[in-house]
Amino acid sequence: MNNGELTLKTGAIYLQINRGKRIMKTIESKIVSIKRLDEDIYKVLSDFQNFTPYAQQAKLENWEAGEDWCKFEVQGIKEAGLRIIEKEPNKTIKFTGNEKIPFEFYVWIQLKQVAPYDTRMKITVKAKLNMMMKMLVGSKLKTGIDSLADQIATAFSQ
Repeated sequence: MNNGELTLKTGAIYLQINRGKRIMKTIESKIVSIKRLDEDIYKVLSDFQNFTPYAQQAKLENWEAGEDWCKFEVQGIKEAGLRIIEKEPNKTIKFTGNEKIPFEFYVWIQLKQVAPYDTRMKITVKAKLNMMMKMLVGSKLKTGIDSLADQIATAFSQ
């Protein structure tokens, strides 16, 4: 316990309770293997414009994207969006939500090439949720993040 904070660790899920107001929850995906060079994966994932075909398949309304940002309409939130806030070429992409998202969160995509055409990827999500949001989405986050990692790996395998 430090400055009114308590950190609990259970497997790949971490909870940080700060004075009982909000819970910072960290979820790590399983590590997936992608049979591509890290630089090829990075080039695609670090530019939101590359996501346009997937956004259309997912039927995200009013999709717009630039290299470091995207916005769309989802579940009644107009102009919800994401922005890339940090990049380390061929290693890490960090992004967060825009001001329209009703809670604070960060997503890291980490890449590690272990051999030519063998790159490992992990997704980490850190979200500051109130108790209501935690109860609504808490148990589904790990499953969703693992599924996202699998879908990215599958997309690069085609």
